[in-house]
Amino acid sequence: MKTFHKSTIALAVVGLLSANAYAQNAASPNPNPLPAEPAGAVSGPDISPITANVTVANNYIYRGITQTNFNPAIQGGFDYAHSSGFYIGNWNSSITWISDAASNGGTGANSSSLAVGNSKNVSAPIEMDFYAGFKKEFIGEGFMSDLGVLQYYYPTTNYPSSFTNPNTTEIYAAQNYVFGPLSGFLKFNYSVTNIFGFSNSSGSYYPDLTANYDTGLWGLVVNAHVGYQYIAGQKTSSTVPTVSYTDWKIGLSKDLGGGLGISAAYVATNAAKAGGVYAYQSPTGKNLGGSQGLVTLTKVF
Repeated sequence: MKTFHKSTIALAVVGLLSANAYAQNAASPNPNPLPAEPAGAVSGPDISPITANVTVANNYIYRGITQTNFNPAIQGGFDYAHSSGFYIGNWNSSITWISDAASNGGTGANSSSLAVGNSKNVSAPIEMDFYAGFKKEFIGEGFMSDLGVLQYYYPTTNYPSSFTNPNTTEIYAAQNYVFGPLSGFLKFNYSVTNIFGFSNSSGSYYPDLTANYDTGLWGLVVNAHVGYQYIAGQKTSSTVPTVSYTDWKIGLSKDLGGGLGISAAYVATNAAKAGGVYAYQSPTGKNLGGSQGLVTLTKVF
């Protein structure tokens, strides 16, 4: 297994927790909180097998859609990585999408779910992700293969009676690559349960292509990403927009040293609108999947 230094891990976490961390905050009744993909910490002989990370962000975006209604978020977690390739970890973030959706009064796609009842007292301030998997360079050095399972858990109170539980289980497979200054991964997530509050949505999936290019200038790395979120089992019409969509991102990240990294990115989606409402809409009618900026500061310990 290739040895990674903490500065490298910090940069990887910045890339994964911002480049790929697009949490779907949908104030529509079936919001999609798609949190940051697990970093899957990599260990080596010169670093501890246990790492922790803390991030402050101006927004929590996942798969192109804000999870905090364009507001700041505090995030953090830890990873344990064994030399065999096995890893396990936890990642958490502040969120507002469940509470926002419950108070949305049925506005947005699939309004028969969470928004029914206009439950303004629903409380769900945090998302907790638990994951485990196995990573190994089967192909060769710099080509890490990764298989794992990811559980999204939302400790929520006062669910409306019609609410589809947002807790979600995904399995994933990824192939990482390194070609000189170019690195990244191709990843496929598949939901084995209903996904993020959408009823009858087992079998939803998300392919993701992410690339990072080290410019060699001032430690700047260009980050790019494109993904497609397919939500299974959802009906559409002239008044109900499709909830499946493509998201993309372009940005820059920089390792500041000492386990500290910063990143800035432009994020957008083609999330649809129909019948005067967006597929992912805030209580005030804003498009949660619209073009937006993301700035994060991450510290890895």
